Amino acid sequence: MDAEFVERLIRAVDESGIDTVEIRRGGTRVRISKTPPPAPVPTEAGAGPVAGAVESGASGDAASAAPAESTVAGDSAAREQPATTLIEIKSPMVGTFYRAGAPGAPPYVDTGQRISEGDTLCIIEAMKLMNEFESDISGTIEEILVEDGEPVEYGQVLFRVAPV
Repeated sequence: MDAEFVERLIRAVDESGIDTVEIRRGGTRVRISKTPPPAPVPTEAGAGPVAGAVESGASGDAASAAPAESTVAGDSAAREQPATTLIEIKSPMVGTFYRAGAPGAPPYVDTGQRISEGDTLCIIEAMKLMNEFESDISGTIEEILVEDGEPVEYGQVLFRVAPV
């Protein structure tokens, strides 16, 4: 792909109603999106607010930074703790949500599964294009909020992830 082709593609996306387009040719992959990427996850407790995080007023101290250790103990306060740290992963576009790459194939992720940054979470079909949606964070899938084949809206919460 040459620079002129990419520039024409950018103009076409900008002038159309399309939010995101991804093209692969050979070993080259280009993704153009009108929407900003999801906010990065802070690496330290109290590093600042996270867009899309489910918060319940946690102060960001060391006790709230280690909910996984408390959960193992099984006390009732620990069971409430993870809800304060779940990150919501939202749809970057309008389309149809698919959990697997093909009908009958195993889903990309399941509840309770550990994911890493760059792992494929799902496919969102938009205008006959299959867009693989990759994770920007590492963690554990706590909830999958959309059923396979269901239509999704831009900004709709698809997954809730407990970051590591």
